[in-house]
Amino acid sequence: MPETQPLVTLKKKDFQTDNDVRWCPGCGDYAILATVQKYLATTGKKKEDFVFVSGIGCAARFPYYMNTYGFHTIHGRAPSIATGLKVAKPELDVWIISGDGDSLSIGGNHLLHILRRNLNVVILLFNNQIYGLTKGQYSPSSEQGKVTKSTPRGSIDHPVNPAAFALGAGASFYARTIDTHAKHMLEVLKAAHEHEGTALVEILQNCVVFNNAAFDDYASRTTRDERAVFCQPGQPLGFAKGERALDFRKGRFKAVAHEDATYVHEPSNAAAAYALAQLRYPVADAVPMGVLYQEQRATYDGLFVQDTKDAKSAGKEPTLHNLLHRGDVWEVK
Repeated sequence: MPETQPLVTLKKKDFQTDNDVRWCPGCGDYAILATVQKYLATTGKKKEDFVFVSGIGCAARFPYYMNTYGFHTIHGRAPSIATGLKVAKPELDVWIISGDGDSLSIGGNHLLHILRRNLNVVILLFNNQIYGLTKGQYSPSSEQGKVTKSTPRGSIDHPVNPAAFALGAGASFYARTIDTHAKHMLEVLKAAHEHEGTALVEILQNCVVFNNAAFDDYASRTTRDERAVFCQPGQPLGFAKGERALDFRKGRFKAVAHEDATYVHEPSNAAAAYALAQLRYPVADAVPMGVLYQEQRATYDGLFVQDTKDAKSAGKEPTLHNLLHRGDVWEVK
């Protein structure tokens, strides 16, 4: 862990830049940007402590609008840049910004490895289930049957489930929230930021131009109280305004009357988390939000720093010369 720094007092506007924010009117990215800026102002950290790393896509413009350090990198490779940065400067607070196309398609391999390594960063996955920047092609998370410019007869692909992907890759933290629910997003961002390790936050984000109302059945202001389950540790998984709840029975979740539910949410329960990850409306009665899974384990950057210290103390300075001459070597004359 880096040394504790004195707290500073900042406001949301301190994290805003004078760059024109160029997203489509009504895009969910605006709400995410505002909420992140609002949250960072509560951390007591300096602007210079934060770095935002993005790939390619609408979401990737994020670093331009943050008055922090930032890297706008290449398609799907933000986790690689962030890994190098965090290893070189572990004291920095690193956030990765990515869309579903950027991170689940060309960047899927990079996302997998940063999750299993457990680098101490926050990943915000903006999921609008479409390729927005390139004008509306179906993405890895688009539902089957989705009609787009690249699938005029409807997509035949089985979509990626970000929650199941994260858990299968060995993520130590996965949470889901909604672009229009600022209060809940703040709670999730705080939990993710305080987690020691890779914290993946999937944000259901509306694309008003190419995939409008994609989540309205369960995530809009008018439906989320009925069909969204806002998971809280130690509490039943209630929904439908407290009338019903999800109960964990025989390895699966089943909707029951609230008074009949016996299961309370345990974010460390991997089996329950994976079962929650499978719930998709309308096949399931409700969709879980909040921290679905969390475990504590050693971070990659922490282990790397310690390993480097141990090598130096053992008199094995990690120089390029030592690296090249540590094993079988030969000379060609």
